[in-house]
Amino acid sequence: MANSSKEPAPTKAKAKGGKPEEMSMEIRLVLTFLLMGVVLFLTPYFLKTTPPPTPPPKKTQTPAAVKEEPSRIPPKPAPAASRQEAEPVGQVVATREDDRITVETDLYRVQFSNRGAVARSWVLKRYLDNNRKPIELVNAVGGTRLGFPFHLIFKGAPVQPDPNQGLFVATRTADGFGIDFEFSDGKLHVKKSFRFEKNRYLVQVATEAREQGRPAPHLAAWRGGFGDFSAVNALSAQRTLYFDANQNKLIVNDVSAAKNGPVSATGSYLFAGLEDTYFTAVTLPAPDGPFEVQTWSEKLPLVADPNKEEPHIGVALGGDGVNRFSVFIGPKDIDILRSVDRRLEQVVDFGWFWFLAKPLFGALHYVNDRYIHNYGWSIILVTILINILLLPLKVVNLKSMKKMAQIQPQIQAIQAKYSNLSMRDPKKQQQQQETMELYKKHGVNPLGGCVPMLLQIPFFFAFYKVLTVTIEMRGASWLWVMDLSQPEHLAIRALPLATVATQFILQKMTPSTTADPQQQRIMMLMPLMFIFVFYSVASGLVLYWLTGNVVGIVQQWFFNKTMGIGRPAPAAAPKKTGRK
Repeated sequence: MANSSKEPAPTKAKAKGGKPEEMSMEIRLVLTFLLMGVVLFLTPYFLKTTPPPTPPPKKTQTPAAVKEEPSRIPPKPAPAASRQEAEPVGQVVATREDDRITVETDLYRVQFSNRGAVARSWVLKRYLDNNRKPIELVNAVGGTRLGFPFHLIFKGAPVQPDPNQGLFVATRTADGFGIDFEFSDGKLHVKKSFRFEKNRYLVQVATEAREQGRPAPHLAAWRGGFGDFSAVNALSAQRTLYFDANQNKLIVNDVSAAKNGPVSATGSYLFAGLEDTYFTAVTLPAPDGPFEVQTWSEKLPLVADPNKEEPHIGVALGGDGVNRFSVFIGPKDIDILRSVDRRLEQVVDFGWFWFLAKPLFGALHYVNDRYIHNYGWSIILVTILINILLLPLKVVNLKSMKKMAQIQPQIQAIQAKYSNLSMRDPKKQQQQQETMELYKKHGVNPLGGCVPMLLQIPFFFAFYKVLTVTIEMRGASWLWVMDLSQPEHLAIRALPLATVATQFILQKMTPSTTADPQQQRIMMLMPLMFIFVFYSVASGLVLYWLTGNVVGIVQQWFFNKTMGIGRPAPAAAPKKTGRK
């Protein structure tokens, strides 16, 4: 209460220099230097007096505090009062640099520096990277070269002195979850504040800059990349994003969007910021005005290979003299995002097949949380349920394939009838017409054999999205598989090989719709293509397809026994009707 009631007074005093607003800047500077001289030379004499301190001695306490107190100022009444009375001098500068100002919650460990009032480190305590260490979201090399997160980019002419190099005075809040930074040289006045919560991935951030008492429009920047830098191809997954409320559309930019310089967009956005595959840092701007988003691309050494440089993504947000917004910095966990703000659920992009991916993820999440408590077994169970739901379509397809097998002798007869004709012969159209009439007469779909594969493709892409964009799958294990969102960590990967083997068995058991031996051999070679598809994709995706194959084998065996489905009669030898 005491701190909040005193903050407006210093701001007003520094902006005006302790005099009426109509006084010119030159007069205020002269008075400021005169007061500083009085303070420096007369302080020893006033401190020796025994009566209660008069206004001049109170002013002398501020230069002493600035010189002797460390930048991390505890929230005690005396220093706060001293700072307030020093405000007319116009100088708010820490005496030394402190880059270990730490705020720790149940979820974060954030390390600030008072040089520029920036975040030098932002650690997510509950998530580990590939090196089994808590994830560090800040690229230290990028911060050193470009500026650490929450440094300021001013619009228009450069501001001097550069506040990103200034030594801010840091003041903690009483609960330890907040920190205020302030810097002033009498001309430029900059304030930043960060308010954390004990157990939420949400931070209230405010930045304010005034030059000669006037607002200085600026943006708060996070450059040099973001996210889990230990991930495979980490930079390719790092992007800027913003959700346009007017278009109801999520707009995503990768690093190539700013290859020719920063790209700026201004509008009404639900959220805007940075992301990688599983983590995001997005602001929730106030809805009462336009908000600017800048995308940056700058070459930096790779975290994994310092000898190689690649473009790194960056973002700058804000645009006003005073920017206030909530910032979510954490995992793209659906439940966590919803608990903070339901709008943030849009951060997880389920792609074109979202209408399948979302309910699919919901089913996996429900089965895992309520019953099995393992995402590998949840994938197996949900895949079995999907195949059961698709069973009626498979039955219809198998009946069509059975009819197709039965009419193969008639199809062969038509083919033999026109076998001596070239493909360009107009009579070839009669062959196609007779074949289609035969299909129509018997109610046969010539593409029926492709239906089982076509049914699986949408679920394949939906599973792919679920496994690659939901953090719940990250690090989820199953039997020997360490991470279902990654390929197997084995020299010889068992799941892809098992998938190819079961695909061969299923192909062998499925009745063919053609009696041509050459076509049958080609169809039997098709499962070999799956080894190239599945050998380097997420293990959970391979597990889904393998489970579908096993279920398909059981179903096909049952159908072959109960429906009397056999293979088509061998093709009859065509009559030799060629030219002599």
